[in-house]
Amino acid sequence: MINFNKHVNIGILGAGTMGAGIAQVAAQAGHNVVICDVDTKAAKEAVNKITADLMRLVEKGKIENHDVNDIIERIITTDKIEDFAPCGLVIEAIIEDISVKKQVFANLENIVRETCFLASNTSSLSICSIASACSYPERVIGLHFFNPAGILPLVEIIPSILTGKEIAPILYELMKEWKKVPVIAKDTPGFIVNKVARPFYGEALRIYEEGIADFAAIDNAMKSLGGFRMGPFELMDLIGNDVNYKVTETVFKEFYFDARYRPSITQKRYVEAGLLGRKTGRGFYDYPIDPAIAESHLENSTAHIIFDRILSMLINEAADTLHRGIATKEDIDLAVTKGVNYPKGLFRWADEIGIDKIYSHLKSLYNVYLEERYRPSPLIRKMAEKGVTFYND
Repeated sequence: MINFNKHVNIGILGAGTMGAGIAQVAAQAGHNVVICDVDTKAAKEAVNKITADLMRLVEKGKIENHDVNDIIERIITTDKIEDFAPCGLVIEAIIEDISVKKQVFANLENIVRETCFLASNTSSLSICSIASACSYPERVIGLHFFNPAGILPLVEIIPSILTGKEIAPILYELMKEWKKVPVIAKDTPGFIVNKVARPFYGEALRIYEEGIADFAAIDNAMKSLGGFRMGPFELMDLIGNDVNYKVTETVFKEFYFDARYRPSITQKRYVEAGLLGRKTGRGFYDYPIDPAIAESHLENSTAHIIFDRILSMLINEAADTLHRGIATKEDIDLAVTKGVNYPKGLFRWADEIGIDKIYSHLKSLYNVYLEERYRPSPLIRKMAEKGVTFYND
């Protein structure tokens, strides 16, 4: 079995934002990195982006000037997938299309050595499905970094039912060496973060569609009452409405059209209109502006209704994720704090508020709407009835 010391070459397939970020992380950790993209211009631009990001680290005093040259010298670019032959780990970061990924992985395994691990940076697609295209599916795993990969510490490690048992622990240790915060997730739609975080966007959109408040008011309620760094509409604009909508659509479909993940018509229309957010200059807000300065004119009681509703739905989704055995409570709390910068873990938050209060609020929502979307998790119900908490400390 491969020993991931700094002499192991790392391959990155795809020179987009994620590919460049992951390449930077690996090169900073001391590895030689091969970035492959059929678009040679994109590959060169990736190196320019990495250089610019490293120079910002110099300005902040986090690395020395001479470190930049050393790191960049460890990165080479190519348009030939065959140049991955000497790599011990290849991380795919291309388009979120399952058929394309399966074809790519089938090609990759004919090029690399038998000991090379093959990882996908997919945010929501089935790792098992990708692995099924390979003759040796036991070496295929999910390795989901968060954007910007050079800054956000979380990495979701997703072994499929076909992945060799020894691979996840090896990559777990490697990610720690790369100064990342790894968590282990079961191969289910959205993994941890993109499953648990769906209500942050979906419930905010639903509140808007019901005419309770506008974008800025909802954002300000979540920031002022909950301490979130960004409101849901600000964050959707940052991620890109097309990307965010696609993840919601995928999770909805893959969970057999569970009402909790139903996409929003409002967001669909914004995508159709090309109002994708910051990258197009207009989304839920116009840019360049600072949406954070938008003033809310809501009464305090309405702001609390918004905050309580979204937070209860987030906690319910986290509880469902734990109930299904997708991840541990510690990893779920780590994932939301380190992956999407929530002010605290959702289970810690639930304990502070009181499980009985969360359960009561969810029941109230369910009784009002009579929709499966608002059904309380069995775990929340059982805990409320027993009067127990997620943490005993």
